[in-house]
Order: sequence, then C-alpha cells, then structure tokens
Amino acid sequence: MASEPRPFVPVRIAVLTVSDTRTLADDKSGQTLADRITETGHVLKARDIVTDDKDKIRERVTAWSLDPEIDVIITTGGTGFTGRDVTPDALEPIFEKRMDGFSEVFHRISYDKIGTSTIQSRATGGVLNATFVFVLPGSPGACRDAWDGILKAQLDYRHMPCNFVEIMPRLDEHLRRGGTKTA
Repeated sequence: MASEPRPFVPVRIAVLTVSDTRTLADDKSGQTLADRITETGHVLKARDIVTDDKDKIRERVTAWSLDPEIDVIITTGGTGFTGRDVTPDALEPIFEKRMDGFSEVFHRISYDKIGTSTIQSRATGGVLNATFVFVLPGSPGACRDAWDGILKAQLDYRHMPCNFVEIMPRLDEHLRRGGTKTA
C-alpha cells in the first residue's frame, strides 16, 4: 500500500543583509533570497539590512529568533576575512547548537563553482531560540548556491529521508525538559 504524499508546509523566513553600503533598493543578495523564498511557496516574514556591527547583527537576529512568527533566519554578508566581516563572530557564540554540516555542504557546492576561492567564506549555521539560522556570504551567487543546493530541499517537508521542517517542533525539547540552552 503506497503512502500518501506529504503536503508542502510553508516556512516563515526572515532575511538579514549585513552591509555598510547596501540599501533595500540595491541589495541583490537579499533580493535573490527573497525571490527564491517566495517562488518556492514559503513566506518572507521580514527583511532588513544592518551594518557590519556585531551588536546590531546579534540584536536583530536574536529579536527575530524570539518572534514566534519566524521559523528560519538567513543572513547574507560579512562572512569573509576583512576587518568588517563579523557576521559569524556575532552569531556563532550565541548558537545553542552549531550546524557544521551546513558549512561543509555549502563549501562542497561552492567548490564546484568557484574552486578554492570557497575557503574565503566562513558560511555557517546553527540554532538560536529554536530557530534555524543560516549565515551566507554576501554574493548573489553564494545565496543561489546555498538556497538551490541545500535550503530549498531541507526547508521542504516533502524532502526525504529527512528535512528541517519535520524537526522544527522539537528544537526546544531541551528547554521543555528543564535542560540548559548550551549544546
């Protein structure tokens, strides 16, 4: 007996661009993500730009992670090695759990496109306040690679054998059992 196909479940996503120079009008990376999110059937719940400032990045992402209307946060920008590239530095210390596999798969996909230049990105991911957070480079190509090669499938409840959507309700189990927030 064949099982019924799983339904598509829209995920509510916030996009944060980290840049000292971009505005919403000329933010190609954030727009690339926003377009892919809505074209796939998900909900773009919020979109903003903050400067390359650890406190501002951390404040915006933390506020969104506490918003019950946001399931996933994707940042773009600030993952390189220059002095103003601080997004991973702002967010990794506050992740409850790191997602090392996201970075590894992202770099594998990126290597096929740009070769060894992929090592100049500190793309990362993790969980904060039971919300998935993905930290992407600031180029439209990197945003396309991350969405098309990883996030599109993992944010689709129909993707088998497993996906992020099916575990979202359990991301805060450690809190409900009286555990600590640290991994």
